[in-house]
Amino acid sequence: MAHVQDATAPVAYPLSRALLEAVLADRVSDRFVCELIWPRLGYEQDGSGTWSAGPAAAALWLESFPIEPQFIAQRPPSVALTRAIAREHKQLLKEQLGFGGYTIAELYPRRTRRATAVNWLLAHLAALAEPLADSGPLPTLLAVPADPVVGHPGDLPVS
Repeated sequence: MAHVQDATAPVAYPLSRALLEAVLADRVSDRFVCELIWPRLGYEQDGSGTWSAGPAAAALWLESFPIEPQFIAQRPPSVALTRAIAREHKQLLKEQLGFGGYTIAELYPRRTRRATAVNWLLAHLAALAEPLADSGPLPTLLAVPADPVVGHPGDLPVS
């Protein structure tokens, strides 16, 4: 179902293959990953920088996660995001990005939740019949964290 963004809604950061690959490679903060999703789910920033479910948010998100769900740090929002991916879009990570998954040594909740986030973003584009650009704007890319369990400075602890 198409979503018309009103003039007061935040503009979502443009998605591209390069950006999504940077997410999978753990080159952006967990918060940045969430900020790719929140406006697409209908969350809006208040004056303090907190994202709250706005009028465009679906009932599930508004009721279960009225304030910015932490898709990487917390399991329940990640599970809800997984369940929000339509069956026909479950393989987009593999089909569009050629992502075969992480190796056993790379399997950490932060990384698997990033894969979920990217798959949801791909499914969101597919549901809107929007193509994924090959390139686009990128934030300043971070070094891969020395400790993938802890993540980048400022990332919330994973539960």
